[in-house]
Amino acid sequence: MADARDVIARLVAATNAHDLDALVGCFAPGYLNETPAHPPHGFRGREQVRRNWTTIFGAVPDIAARVIATAVDDERVWTELEMTGSRADGTPHAMAGVIIFSVADEQIVSARFYLEPVESTSGDVNAAVERAAGAP
Repeated sequence: MADARDVIARLVAATNAHDLDALVGCFAPGYLNETPAHPPHGFRGREQVRRNWTTIFGAVPDIAARVIATAVDDERVWTELEMTGSRADGTPHAMAGVIIFSVADEQIVSARFYLEPVESTSGDVNAAVERAAGAP
């Protein structure tokens, strides 16, 4: 089996080439996406991966992914990622965060997804802590 990191490199290359079939081929048919910070966003199956990336490639035609750092433990790969580009309307698109992938048989079988849109309008750290704590 290839190093699990190789599967992630293939995923990033397919993303940056905007090769939908190659990207979807990185995922196992029964792929499980878990999104702990937003549980309703989780899903199962690579057909949803296809639907998601069809939308993304259409909405952000120049999207580019970059792996900032990885850590590998057997078949699990922790990745810090950023995705940038311009939306079809010209506004900037940026996401950043962590995805923890599990790999088997040279395909991604599951991921814990912590990638979020980058925002700069919600205030400083004090405002964020107050919102998170439910402070008045």
